[in-house]
Amino acid sequence: MSENIHPIFNNMLDRTAKESLLQQRAVVIWMTGLSGSGKSTLAKGLESKLYNEGILTKLLDGDNLRTGLNKNLSFSEEDRQENIRRVAETAKLFLENGIVTICSFVSPTKDIRNMAANIIGKADFLELYIAASFDACAQRDVKGLYKKALNGEIKDFTGLDAPFDAPEDPFLLVDTEKLNIDESIDLLYTELIKKIKQ
Repeated sequence: MSENIHPIFNNMLDRTAKESLLQQRAVVIWMTGLSGSGKSTLAKGLESKLYNEGILTKLLDGDNLRTGLNKNLSFSEEDRQENIRRVAETAKLFLENGIVTICSFVSPTKDIRNMAANIIGKADFLELYIAASFDACAQRDVKGLYKKALNGEIKDFTGLDAPFDAPEDPFLLVDTEKLNIDESIDLLYTELIKKIKQ
């Protein structure tokens, strides 16, 4: 660390004080899954449901952050890692302020999710696997990405010619091929509210 940098972490109000003010326990809800699996839809639905319960949240979504904080990053392996590193550091800032943070990112590899968990703190990192097969996501093709990838217009597409490591032991698995949107959101809410409500 540079001798010109003097952190003041120890002199700031701590997370416990913020959680007490908000009357909630902060966690980082990390949704991973293929593009089109339903992450953003479920994240928005969960955020609305928690808001109706008086829970203060922040939703960090992959496409949103790539229009601002991470707009200078490509989809190379190195830049994907930097994308998630920045997201994890941002999520940690919200966590330290007592805010329930919902992250919606493909975050395709075990290593990249472990990096995020280590930055945030494993005790506060709740990994949710929003599961749907490549074929199901390709049929939905909400953003038109699968058509482009299958036509060779997009290289290193996750699940096609770039890897996706399915989580081995997530906090929660939501299979969006078996559950509809409302059922999926209800499942998320039921399991997560226990971790959040003080």
